[in-house]
Amino acid sequence: MQIGIDFGTSYSAAAACIDGKLHGVRFGDHAQFRTAVFFPAAVPNPDDFVLTDALEAEVESHIRSARAAQRRALDNWQQRLSEAQALPAERRVQAMALISEPAERTESDLRAAALRAVRHSWMERSVRDSRSASVKVNDAIFGDDAIDAYISDGFGHLVESPKSMLGYNLLPGAKKIILHIATHVLEHIRLSATRQLGVPVRAAILGRPVEFKSAMGPEGTTQALSMLTEAAQAAGFEQVSFLEEPAAAAMHYHTQRATPERSLIVDVGGGTTDIAYAEVGGPAASPRIFGSWGLPKGGTDIDIEMSLNAFMPLFGRGEPGIPVHHFREAASVQSPPLQREFRSHNYRNTPAPFRHRLMALQRLGATSQLNREAERMKIHLGAERLGRVDLDFIEDGLTADLDRAHHDAAYGGFLDRLRAVLDRARLAIGETPDSIFLTGGSSRSPAIQSTISAMFPAVPLVIGDASLGVVSGLAAAAAMA
Repeated sequence: MQIGIDFGTSYSAAAACIDGKLHGVRFGDHAQFRTAVFFPAAVPNPDDFVLTDALEAEVESHIRSARAAQRRALDNWQQRLSEAQALPAERRVQAMALISEPAERTESDLRAAALRAVRHSWMERSVRDSRSASVKVNDAIFGDDAIDAYISDGFGHLVESPKSMLGYNLLPGAKKIILHIATHVLEHIRLSATRQLGVPVRAAILGRPVEFKSAMGPEGTTQALSMLTEAAQAAGFEQVSFLEEPAAAAMHYHTQRATPERSLIVDVGGGTTDIAYAEVGGPAASPRIFGSWGLPKGGTDIDIEMSLNAFMPLFGRGEPGIPVHHFREAASVQSPPLQREFRSHNYRNTPAPFRHRLMALQRLGATSQLNREAERMKIHLGAERLGRVDLDFIEDGLTADLDRAHHDAAYGGFLDRLRAVLDRARLAIGETPDSIFLTGGSSRSPAIQSTISAMFPAVPLVIGDASLGVVSGLAAAAAMA
């Protein structure tokens, strides 16, 4: 049995065509899963925690900081309330709707929270100091559950978007780790497909971008394909081949068209954006691909920009004493090396309030939690003008108020690059397409849809299945092979 696999930067999916019918592989209750894997670590027993004099001093320090944060939150609320009440009636209603009274916690609540924080820090130190903190590979957790486990537990190793690392110049140790993780993800897919389809799955067609993210040029793409082949073989696939993702999306659209047309296929994914020009539909068994173009940027790059613009000023971005690259390291959750660099920095001499906020962000799981909020706000502000994010996991009462300007700043650089690659495609095509077929997880964005429509104002925009357009085409191609 041969299946199609969309091994994505943000999400992965798999499907097979059997007797002309598409069978999507389920991962729990979902047709896809976040491309993230968490390997828990063996950790010390929490019952061994004893509140020594030094740890009691840490608890008292946490309580003092929490009291101060609570007072600041109350003062800020009263100030915003006063400012809102001074506004004209029409604006006052809107402003008041965004102001919520901060919750006041009792001394007992503050001490309980401080004890949890100190116990967690003690566990982290114990893990670092203990040689017994070996990774439990066989207990790997995938998808959103992996991120939830990392945020709630924190002890172990989380890798998000291993695909985004494949095209970079990797040291032998790092290459081995990324290969190991990709193998686990592909094995998870193969075993899930075998169980659900009822037959051994030993062959696959994997989607691939036109151009992988890389600082090595074409060599990066060659390396990425080699590593994916090796990982798939280690995962139990005896036959492995690749199909460019826009060609796979063209195959999917081809199966839906009764009459031929020439279509510009645009696949906007989490890590890359891929474009193909193809003749689809009609009696031919497969679409005819005239050309393809790639942009090694996608939705995860927008998430990073959202985090930098909307959240990082609260951590001191723009302050002269904090190197600007620290904030990009913190926002780049898809890059384990950058995450390690961020956690290695010493912020003890950084001025308040940024010192405690940056140290809180260095806690295991905190950057992943912040990235989730950036991704959520990227989607929310595509439809709404305002948004608010509670950052209590960093500091009691800390919030970020966002508006459409944050959305536009996050998308600005990506949309400029999208226009450039679309312009290259338009010049190469030399004619007006009959349609534009849009797919990929990030294709849901109104900003992306309107940008494409503005560049091809007379061409109908066909909105495909954002999540499953590519994997459906891969499954159709797998059935024909």
